[in-house]
Amino acid sequence: MKKLLSLSIIALLLFSCQLNHKIVPDDVQIALDAAKANKTELQKLIDYYDNDSLKLEAAYFLIRNMPGQCYSKKKIVDTAGQDVGFRVLAYENYDVMRTAWDSVENQIGAMSFRQDTLIYDLEFVSSEYLINNIDLAFKAWENPWAKNLSFDEFCEYILPYRSSNEPVEDWRTQFYDRYYWLRDSMKEISDPVEAATLINREIKTWYKFDPLFYRHPTDLGLSEMLDYKRGRCEDMTNLAIYAMRSQGIPVMSDYTPAWPNTGNNHAWNASLTKDKEVVIFMGGLDDPYVYQLNNLKAKVYRKTFSKQKNSLAMIAPDYESLPAWLAKSNYRDVTADYIDAVNVEVELKDERPDSINFAYLSVFNSGEWKAIHWGQIKEKTVSFSDMGRGIVYMPCYYKNGQLLEANKPFLLDENANITYFAPDTLNLTSVRLYSTTKRTIVKTTDEIEKANFKDATEYILQYWDEKWITIDTVISQKDKALVFSSVPRNALYWLIERDSRKEERIFTFDKDGIHWW
Repeated sequence: MKKLLSLSIIALLLFSCQLNHKIVPDDVQIALDAAKANKTELQKLIDYYDNDSLKLEAAYFLIRNMPGQCYSKKKIVDTAGQDVGFRVLAYENYDVMRTAWDSVENQIGAMSFRQDTLIYDLEFVSSEYLINNIDLAFKAWENPWAKNLSFDEFCEYILPYRSSNEPVEDWRTQFYDRYYWLRDSMKEISDPVEAATLINREIKTWYKFDPLFYRHPTDLGLSEMLDYKRGRCEDMTNLAIYAMRSQGIPVMSDYTPAWPNTGNNHAWNASLTKDKEVVIFMGGLDDPYVYQLNNLKAKVYRKTFSKQKNSLAMIAPDYESLPAWLAKSNYRDVTADYIDAVNVEVELKDERPDSINFAYLSVFNSGEWKAIHWGQIKEKTVSFSDMGRGIVYMPCYYKNGQLLEANKPFLLDENANITYFAPDTLNLTSVRLYSTTKRTIVKTTDEIEKANFKDATEYILQYWDEKWITIDTVISQKDKALVFSSVPRNALYWLIERDSRKEERIFTFDKDGIHWW
């Protein structure tokens, strides 16, 4: 009897121990084990919400998606990878900085950004910080304009403590107090878009866009934003997210990785209406229903805190290298929310490299092809979902850090028809050019079209055939067109100024004239 009683007591103690240390979901346990010395802090978070099931689920959401979340420090290096000590913010404006940048490059060669340090959230974020973040997020969820959000929407659009790769700081406490006036200022208390507009108008009074920060090597944290009071589009979207999520407004950051008809990329904000429709705006600049995206859109993605199970990073084998940003798992394709997109099936005619399972569609941006979408290869074809129309794409493989042509570039026209550009080097023609990019046609007094070239400057005409091949070089004369002969037909062309910044656009031509892409 005593033995039986002893066994019962031991069983009760074991059961009590299990109650105090609940069995966590497998993916959360994997994250805990990866946290190293910081595992104790994350376990404190779990234990703190032991008697609050919903907040515990919120804690699980943050922990399971924390692997890979980090503050990314970069440095500006030369071609040998050495830090050149160039400090972008030491210059008064973008033009002055760019002149200095070019001067340094003329002396030492090309400069670029290189990863310096990654500070992973899993290994340092405290339980105190996360508890405060969760508690204030739940308070914000109680606001009238947030009450119709599901728990999943709350987790994705209100709860996260970071937006990109910025330093982790307690923005939520500061902005929860700063914008507490919002409820008393609303005309329609249940309208999240009105709430977003009011906060955005306040941000516009003190924060501005500054292209100087395009060359700043890291995303800004809140303390830097408050200090500089300016930043690039990424910083502006992050600031809007901080301010608006602190009040329970569902705000996201959407972006295009590369414009298909000009250089650079872009990020902006999006929010949900009461009816869960998407409305866009630009934090610190243009309000909802005012902001517009005027460039062509090939792909649009949304940053997520949660890992997307169908992302390339989650399904690709470990041995296959992936293009840089496509190798992340925290983004979702939302192109169909923005344009009438179409699925595209492409034949892969070039030999596929070994151990390659995926192909990519690239657009031409700032002098190079940039991968913007991926598809899984099925024998000799690959399908790409939700692509923008009226755009030139090139199918590619990715191997050893390089994009390799998988088929000729093609135009996906407005009717979703595909036209490949295969140079005909046997049947040559000539072409007369007036600019390096699409411009409004200006005519002289005698009705002759005026050219847009620098005087006495070298211009190089090239066509694409697995690489850019030079046709000829011509020196410009004031206001006169450039004429090139011996030009292969049916190709994709690129006219560039010698030593330019490579922002000239690609084009084709036919009997109807020049077509810029």
